Amino acid sequence: MTYCVAIKVNAGLVFCSDSRTNAGVDQVSTYSKLYHFSIQGDRQLVINSAGNLATTQSVIAKIRKDIKDGADISLATVASIHDAADYVGEISVAIQEKHAQHNSNVSFEASFLLGGQIGLETPAVMLIYPQGNHITTSDQTPYLQIGESKYGKPILDRILKPETALDTASLCALVSMDSTMRSNLTVGPPIELMTYATDSGVMKHSAFAADNEYLRNLTKSWDHQIVQAFLQLPPPPQN
Repeated sequence: MTYCVAIKVNAGLVFCSDSRTNAGVDQVSTYSKLYHFSIQGDRQLVINSAGNLATTQSVIAKIRKDIKDGADISLATVASIHDAADYVGEISVAIQEKHAQHNSNVSFEASFLLGGQIGLETPAVMLIYPQGNHITTSDQTPYLQIGESKYGKPILDRILKPETALDTASLCALVSMDSTMRSNLTVGPPIELMTYATDSGVMKHSAFAADNEYLRNLTKSWDHQIVQAFLQLPPPPQN
């Protein structure tokens, strides 16, 4: 399983993903699920992936090939994030259908988070479903998730607002990831974090291995403070 989250606030964008792929108890591997596509001065785009590994790797390979070959439609030529989402969705559906022709008993479904900024367009994040359609964030829900999403959702709902600072949004993404790893062993490090300040033209990337000191301290601090907060809650009324 996997967990990826993308956040859009006024200050910019945050992308966070784990790197664990589990094909059984004795088949745990590590693959990056975060991909960066950049044309300096024109566009900065990020894709997170979840689902069938053969599908996600084939989709990314096709995207890279289109850019390299100078295809008429690619992430280097689309005019908007919406157009980029349509393009990625069409590739994903085509690859799923191709794989299914050879093995109809396996699910080749995959989901993607796509976000970034093209030109002077407002930065945006899209969730691309296996069927190829997509949705975007809103002021009420300024984040999107794919994969094992339920464990990391509460902190996102409580903290994130359009006016949230970018550093706070990044911390929120990491705590959301920590909560997911605590409850689901199929999600695990290395953890990748990418941030983009609106109109900056620069994506910043960080990676946290399992033995990363900051990641260990974050886990300990969050565990301690959430227990302390719980102990300070008013007790239930006595009958």
